[in-house]
Amino acid sequence: MPSTDDPHRHANARATLPRARGFDNTLSLLAEGYGFMTRRHAALGSDAFFTRLLLRRALCVRGEDAARMFWQPGRFTRRRALPPTTLKLLQDVGSVATLDGDMHRQRKAMFMGLFGPLERQRLVALAEAQWRARFTHWPDRMSVNVHREAEEVLCRAVCEWIGIPPLADAEASRRTRELAAMIAAAGSAGPRAWRALLVRNRTEHWARALVDAVRAGRIRPPAHSPLCVIAGHRDADGMLLNRRHAAVELLNLLRPTVAVARYIAFAVLALHAHPQARARIAAGDDAYTAMFTQEVRRYYPFFPAVAGRALHDFDWRGMRIDKGTWVLMDIHGTNHDPALWGDPQVFRPERFERREGSGFDLVAQGGGDHYAGHRCPGESATVDLVASTLKLFAGEIAYEVPPQDLSVSLRRMPTLPASGMVIERVRVRQGSAPSVAFRGR
Repeated sequence: MPSTDDPHRHANARATLPRARGFDNTLSLLAEGYGFMTRRHAALGSDAFFTRLLLRRALCVRGEDAARMFWQPGRFTRRRALPPTTLKLLQDVGSVATLDGDMHRQRKAMFMGLFGPLERQRLVALAEAQWRARFTHWPDRMSVNVHREAEEVLCRAVCEWIGIPPLADAEASRRTRELAAMIAAAGSAGPRAWRALLVRNRTEHWARALVDAVRAGRIRPPAHSPLCVIAGHRDADGMLLNRRHAAVELLNLLRPTVAVARYIAFAVLALHAHPQARARIAAGDDAYTAMFTQEVRRYYPFFPAVAGRALHDFDWRGMRIDKGTWVLMDIHGTNHDPALWGDPQVFRPERFERREGSGFDLVAQGGGDHYAGHRCPGESATVDLVASTLKLFAGEIAYEVPPQDLSVSLRRMPTLPASGMVIERVRVRQGSAPSVAFRGR
């Protein structure tokens, strides 16, 4: 019997792993979006295949077993794993996502400490206050774009939560637009991405100024606020974060929180598509609301994939993954894997009723352990924010959904309902669960 280090065995294993057609599939990825890997998994009859993207050999994988492989702590690095524009817009060099080993563990522990239960409750309460303030003005408006409103609600709430001094209305709107531009352009190339990078530079300059002001004592946020914690954080080497990396991490709280607006738009779309759920959510059925929220995160597309480079050689499924191998973990494909979900194209919150998640099945924001690995530290806050917004829309306002384009393109990354999810004729209701009049889809 050959040993696991037999080079002939590895060569044979590689030879049996299918390869996607075409010399380089970069243009196909940009054209097909979320469906790129899904179509090839189906056509090749395999949850793993090789291809070439950006002239680099890539291993594309999906499924629970692949997620266990990919999110094994210490196995992959995010450095040089993402296209430079995507990295800059979503994480940036020096961020927690690009660190490994002790540096990653200590920085990640800092982030996880910011998202404890009480801090999440505070963030949710700030967002709810922002929503209710907006509800009072919506009856006077012809229509409301839920996605755009959610972006500004979340930007204002997270700025206050972080400890940033109060923003004037014009500045809050500007910061919202800047953060939203980074998110929207993260999956694009060319002029759109370049414009977003210019916006990113302006926003990062503002964030550096905030860090400098805290360190100089010109502003004094609460001692346990994220702004104060980041400004005073020391990494595993004992060194204070340099001002640029501190600003990067500040943006890595702001931008992902604003990105939750996409889940909120999808959640309101799901309420429209499944009106029977409204009464249960409005009545305070927290268990059902939690299931509904998780199904929103599973069913609707967020970011399509995450990439990593192997830090060392290891074996997986009888084959050798060499150090430096570029691996793309198919997030959307795993959340729609028939082997995991049975009927993945059906929106069915009840699937979570008795489901004991493995940590590697629902991977909307990563898999595995939040502390040791690269799973998003703000995932629980995302769930809380979406669930609380569902309760507000189901229980505190009535509205109509006018005819509009609610299609969700899988070619656009990241995607949205085409219309942004528009509502109109909003009425504030108190003391009862309002109904919604549906006038089109």
